[in-house]
Amino acid sequence: QVQLVESGGGLVQAGGSLRLSCAASGRTFRSYVMGWFRQAPGKEREFVAAISWSGGSTNYADSVKGRFTISRDNAKNTVYLQMNSLKPEDTAVYYCAARFALNWDVRGYEYDYWGQGTQVTVSS
Repeated sequence: QVQLVESGGGLVQAGGSLRLSCAASGRTFRSYVMGWFRQAPGKEREFVAAISWSGGSTNYADSVKGRFTISRDNAKNTVYLQMNSLKPEDTAVYYCAARFALNWDVRGYEYDYWGQGTQVTVSS
């Protein structure tokens, strides 16, 4: 079992930055691929970014590429999402997820554990 707790969300003006954190506990963190997803009101959950267990491979949704950076610190059992140049359309609840596998995946149903989410609101 893995427990995931997100933090770092909040209200920010367009063009601003936020850094989300996801602290993991339970089974060996370094065994998991980690991903970030988001869900805006009235919309389906969508993939944002993912990172391999070593941190050597990452993937991003086209909508955030060049603005967001995913990273992880296996010594701290934490994955991060640095979000820069935020836009109002980035407003959503952001979730981190863990996948017990070698490779990242963009499909949410491929992930085994989920956090409770953290709200990010970007004002125009």
